[in-house]
Amino acid sequence: MSRRSRSANLDRAVVDVCQREVGALRNRSFAHRLAASKDLVLHFDSHRKLAKHRGCVNTVSFNADGDILVSGSDDRRIILWDWESGRVKLSFESGHMNNVFQAKFMPYTDDRSIVTCAADGQVRRAQILECGRVKTTWLAKHQGRAHKLAIEPGSPYIFYTCGEDGLVQHIDLRSRTCTELFTCHRIAERRRSLIVQLNTIAIDPRNSNLFAVAGSDEYTRLYDIRKYKWDGSSDFDQPVDFFCPSHLIGDQCVGITGLAFSDQRELLVSYNDEFIYLFTRDMGLGPDPIPASPVSLGSGVGETGPDHPLEASTMDADDNVSPQVYKGHKNCDTVKGVGFFGPKCEYVVSGSDCGRIFIWKKSGELIRVMEADQHVVNCIESHPHATVLASCGIEKDIKIWTPKATEKAVLPKTIERIVSVDSRRNSDFSAVTCLDKVMRPDRFHRYFPFDDDNDYFYGDDDDDDYDDDNDDDDDEDDEDIDDDDDIDDDDDDDDDDDDDDDGGNDDDDNDDNNKDDQF
Repeated sequence: MSRRSRSANLDRAVVDVCQREVGALRNRSFAHRLAASKDLVLHFDSHRKLAKHRGCVNTVSFNADGDILVSGSDDRRIILWDWESGRVKLSFESGHMNNVFQAKFMPYTDDRSIVTCAADGQVRRAQILECGRVKTTWLAKHQGRAHKLAIEPGSPYIFYTCGEDGLVQHIDLRSRTCTELFTCHRIAERRRSLIVQLNTIAIDPRNSNLFAVAGSDEYTRLYDIRKYKWDGSSDFDQPVDFFCPSHLIGDQCVGITGLAFSDQRELLVSYNDEFIYLFTRDMGLGPDPIPASPVSLGSGVGETGPDHPLEASTMDADDNVSPQVYKGHKNCDTVKGVGFFGPKCEYVVSGSDCGRIFIWKKSGELIRVMEADQHVVNCIESHPHATVLASCGIEKDIKIWTPKATEKAVLPKTIERIVSVDSRRNSDFSAVTCLDKVMRPDRFHRYFPFDDDNDYFYGDDDDDDYDDDNDDDDDEDDEDIDDDDDIDDDDDDDDDDDDDDDGGNDDDDNDDNNKDDQF
């Protein structure tokens, strides 16, 4: 960075402070401007590692207050962390028979309700009881791996799941019902055998009626839950909109691994063997993309309603609007998420097969590359309020990143070569190779079923095996929720004890979780 640029940044910071002091800049605006500062991103450094899992860590998620982090792993355990101190608040068996792919807190439940999905296709709920024990419950099942779930914003009861069987399910914890909404099919001729294996699902935070799904083809499909007839009298397998970069339409070599909505209703899509794209609300292809040219946007607007992201899609066919593209990372080997970072989603973050975290400005400028894993970074989670990131991947720990470095980071001198090489690797695949990679059931998770534990594992045979020599140490780490968490120690009812998990003894946990309640 030049001396003039450093001086300009310092001048802006001084002006902001002065304006805040005299009341010309509101405290909230000042905080947002500071949290979105490029200087803070350039000062990111490893704050600490959270290392108690005994397998690859596949998911991390903050609670609404941002003081607790929940993680799930190939070891089938769920751990709640005080990430600032690195202390385990609670550790328990999820009840899944295979690798946990996602775990999230349900909002407005005092962080006592956690929903999970896994490689065994199960969707489960864990309830932290007043006595500090955990009760796990079977909710639903996919015929194949269930990669992601999406919680309705602000709802402590409703969430959606998707799986490799192409099924999207709606779950309401109040009535204990699981509704199979539809099975996602490919566009071509809509033959029932051509199922899209779904990898990801996301809900629009500005309109919770809209949700998007994507998987083993080139399209992101947007649905409106208001069009679903709960008596099953209508076919809900018709999206209200499709999104796809024009050059990928008809490409049989790509699939989608990650989706995210911004607070401005933009849609972020991460392709395997390709790049990341940001779609604004006027870039949809309409409800039937086949007859439309790639730039004939806005078809079918009349039936989407005023709340639909395509409400402004009135463009002429001659207007060639392309999504913003983000390049440099490599996404070939695993199901990687993608997300926004910053109080107003000013940045885009993604992991990479090279073990790095990539951070772009929303304009597409790559500003930061951080070494984060010896193998692959799969998941990056932004803190809800602070300038903090949590990342995980093939290694058995979680990295917490904060702007604590004393010096600003610069992009590696070889970054141009890295970007160029990764771009060629993302695009140079033969049709046969691409079709094989996209369509194989184990396309994204290279498991070797089964090892000597009769479980899936990643890479080596001992990845999810427990070390007998460390059993005592591990038992000490698996704790009940601490006294300072204001949770009573009263005994629970006898009829719940068989389903409870105190997080302290692995053998007891496994026995208890085999007796889970079902809806």
